Amino acid sequence: MAQQFLKNSTHRVNEIFQAGITEALNAQVKMLIPEFLLFAVLEQKDSIALKIADECKLDEVLVKTTIINGIYDSINQLQKKQDTHFSQTRDPTGMYGSPEVAFLLERADMERKNFGDAYISTGTLFLAFFDTRISSREILLKAGLSYEEAKKALLNVRGNHRVTNRDDEAKQSALTQYTRDITAMARRGELDPVTSREDEIERVIQVLSRRKKNNPVLIGEPGVGKTVIIEGLAQKIVDLEVPDHLVGKRVLSLEMADLVAGSKMHGEFEERLKAVKEEIIALEGQIILFIDEIHTVVGAGRTAGSLDASNILKSSLATGQLQCVGATTFKEYKQYVESDRALERRFQPIRVEEPSIEAAKEILKSIAIKYEKHHQIKYSPESLNAAVELSTKYIFSRSLPDKAIDLIDEAGALKRIKVVSIPPDIQKLEQEKAKKDIERNDYFNRQDFAMVASTQMELLNLENKISERRKQWESEMKQEDRVVTADDIAELVSKVTGIPAKKLQAEELEKLAHIEDELAKRLIGQKQAIQAVANALRRNRIGLRERKAPIGSFFFLGPTGVGKTELAKALAEYVLNDEQRLIRFDMTEFMERHETSKLIGSPPGFVGYGEGGQLTEKVKRQPYSVLLFDEVEKAHPDVFNLFLQILDDGRLTDAEGQKVSFENTLIVFTSNLGSEYISANKRSVGLGGQDKDLTNKEVTDLVLGELKKTFKPELLNRLDEIIVFEKLSQEDIEKILKLHIDKLALKVSKQGLKLDISPEAQKFLSERGFSPTNGARPLRRLLEAEVENKIAQEIIAKGKNKETGQVNGSTLLITLAKDNSEVIVKIK
Repeated sequence: MAQQFLKNSTHRVNEIFQAGITEALNAQVKMLIPEFLLFAVLEQKDSIALKIADECKLDEVLVKTTIINGIYDSINQLQKKQDTHFSQTRDPTGMYGSPEVAFLLERADMERKNFGDAYISTGTLFLAFFDTRISSREILLKAGLSYEEAKKALLNVRGNHRVTNRDDEAKQSALTQYTRDITAMARRGELDPVTSREDEIERVIQVLSRRKKNNPVLIGEPGVGKTVIIEGLAQKIVDLEVPDHLVGKRVLSLEMADLVAGSKMHGEFEERLKAVKEEIIALEGQIILFIDEIHTVVGAGRTAGSLDASNILKSSLATGQLQCVGATTFKEYKQYVESDRALERRFQPIRVEEPSIEAAKEILKSIAIKYEKHHQIKYSPESLNAAVELSTKYIFSRSLPDKAIDLIDEAGALKRIKVVSIPPDIQKLEQEKAKKDIERNDYFNRQDFAMVASTQMELLNLENKISERRKQWESEMKQEDRVVTADDIAELVSKVTGIPAKKLQAEELEKLAHIEDELAKRLIGQKQAIQAVANALRRNRIGLRERKAPIGSFFFLGPTGVGKTELAKALAEYVLNDEQRLIRFDMTEFMERHETSKLIGSPPGFVGYGEGGQLTEKVKRQPYSVLLFDEVEKAHPDVFNLFLQILDDGRLTDAEGQKVSFENTLIVFTSNLGSEYISANKRSVGLGGQDKDLTNKEVTDLVLGELKKTFKPELLNRLDEIIVFEKLSQEDIEKILKLHIDKLALKVSKQGLKLDISPEAQKFLSERGFSPTNGARPLRRLLEAEVENKIAQEIIAKGKNKETGQVNGSTLLITLAKDNSEVIVKIK
């Protein structure tokens, strides 16, 4: 009967019998009993028994463990009963079947006929184990399986499929190949808990329950949790928290990449997708198909003379044979799905908004335990709150909760690395040991046994040292703080964004208190400007800003050379700790209307689209910076409209629709408007045109009047401060000269020289470098011509002279010529 049975079985069932015989031989048992065959069924890849257990909502691991324990009990009893002198032959011909195996084969053939199959399959064989004449039935019942439930589950798994060929089971199911079972993952506890998305999950259930157009599509920005909503639906199905018509359904995620991958031949992609569709239809409403990034089905697999994925699915979606849930972003939905009206009308859109800060905190609390288990650390409640708050404040290009989850994940990884990383001293000892080991082998090869013994002793000493140090380190590791704190999160945010996110420390408070003093060391003669800037910075850093706007926005007015650009550089150096954080734009480059696009990027269809804007891209890469817009009055008026959005909301939308945050920038506009009033400090009055001296307030009012003629009130009213720089006096130039001399002394000290300048030379340079109209710029040019050029010539001349070629340790003297016409530079 066994031979006839195997002829009427699929190849997979034949493999089960061969595996069962092998297991019996391994157990040194001469009789084949059903338990060996049941064990072979369980051990098969994609075991039908475990699929049925999963379909019956049972724990696969628990079922498998219970069955295997029962099988071993039966085998142990059989081993005790049989002849102890049994020959340990491994020849299968010496094996004979028990009466129960005959009953199993008889029942399996009966189940085959009931299912209308041409051959016995693994499914019908498994049902045969429930026969009342077979002892394995009790094992299955103990595992929580019954014949009725198993048969119903098998029908759900198979659908309308019939086994008509011995190779039918060898072919891998299209659903197994190209989909991922989310409900099975939920049953195994592999999914993260889902919180704060009850409304969206309920909405999905409502749409799925509709008679028509019951295919929801989740639309939201990347990272807001669209896929998590589907995972939440799968968990509700597993927990029986859904309406009756959804109970028992499986949520399968279609892997589009697997479908397309390797489909070289014409029509191969369509065949794969059609196979998936037909298997779902055959299961008669038991499958909910989830397609992440559903816009990818439009055009997927399309070649000349073939259909794309969307056209293959449309008819089944329309008739209700296929129930689908999609997920995509607003941009892709509009671009791909809405453009295909036939596809769009088959879906019901559900908007998925970014969760609130409080909801995001709840989400992090619910999933924190999974990350704690993975990283073997703990998260303090403050760290979870900080991850949400700081990611909201400083990471603008992504959405909650994704960006906050990334922070706690990386912070956990950093904490674990810090705790478990091998200390450098142990690493050094290990390297030394490896080196000594090589030396010992080398001495052995040279048969220098005295050195071998000596090196061996050194190796033993090193091993003892390493062992002692490792014990000490392991002891320290147990005491090491494994808790991720809010400061850890803040430090990570600072590292990722370059923005100081940590709480104000004593050092920074001290720094904020003395902003004026530090800026005044670099900027001379502009006390009012420094005071206004310092006040704005303190308000921002303490957190007193009410609106989302840049750290500070200033308009610097004044003639050339008074320190407008220098103050911007000083802000970058002192406030942001790096002068390189100054991003400068010469607004004479934006005088034409079309040049406005250079700041935010070219619109679609124009040259340069997709390359990004000069302003937006630089701020994306360096969000913590000083933006200097030099000579802003020369830009086209359309440019000013861009500044309105930046100054009011702290954000700017580029040509590709992406929002760029300016909340951590300092914005400085400079202009020479009205500088003639500042330089002259006079204006003509009356019919005779007589000049009249002006007070500082009158000068400021005149300059602001010129400013209001050029710029609209809505721009000026959004600025933190409009600062009119005063013209520089002779005393200011003398102080600026001292700053330049100090910098020059530092430069020549690197050449081994000490700088010494006479008071007469300083007076000569300050008087010659003073210009009421040009500020400090003439002084800069004078120093280059009269001092720096001569220093360079003197160093070169001394270096060429063999007798006096050594300049290191010498003094560089700068004095005034006897005729007071120039400065003299000498090395002594």
